[in-house]
Amino acid sequence: MGRDKIVIRRIDNSTSRQVTFSKRRSGLLKKAKELAILCDAEVGVMIFSSTGKLHEFSNTSMKSVIDRYHKAKEEQQLTNPVSDVRFWQREAAVLKQQLQSLQENHRRMMGEELSGLTVKDLQAMESQLEMSLRSVRMKKDKLLFEEIEELTRKGSLIHHENVELCEKVNQIREENTELYKKVYEMRESDATNRNVFLPNAISIRENPHATIHLQLSQPEQHEPTEASLRSTNLGLQLH
Repeated sequence: MGRDKIVIRRIDNSTSRQVTFSKRRSGLLKKAKELAILCDAEVGVMIFSSTGKLHEFSNTSMKSVIDRYHKAKEEQQLTNPVSDVRFWQREAAVLKQQLQSLQENHRRMMGEELSGLTVKDLQAMESQLEMSLRSVRMKKDKLLFEEIEELTRKGSLIHHENVELCEKVNQIREENTELYKKVYEMRESDATNRNVFLPNAISIRENPHATIHLQLSQPEQHEPTEASLRSTNLGLQLH
């Protein structure tokens, strides 16, 4: 006598349903393990019971199986134009949802739309803001410290340049003083030389066109002669 065929539908009795779930789950996981070993396949099985409990099996790693599945799914969608359009539509919807979430978080960070948050949510937000503020202050202090170091370095360079310029100015002053002394000594020497030769030539240099008068002096008294009498009365005048 053959075995009766079981109708595939939901089992109403909870006890029978749980027993059937346990038996078939074990059989399914056993078959998955055998398939992975016999066929050298990468197998991953996830089962959620009616109570929400997770049962899974993977011969490698469930994460690697899921990543490989998503990658293969994307490649399959890219080869199909209709699937490609649907893929980008889903991506646009996901990005739109992420944008809305970010905008909502931004408004809450600015102190807006806080009515729907609980005390725990507000405390978490407060902690996040304090951490962000601490990071901002640390970055600000670092930038200020770097600017102070740069200004200190520039101030030191300017100070050294000023010292060098002061030394050059003092050196130029000393050179000017020595030149002034030499010029002053040369002027005094020229003035002395002019004073030595000036008395002998001043009478001529004052007026070269002045009239010069020459007069013969009287000779010593001797016996008068005719020639001496003539010379006594002689007078010469040059114009």
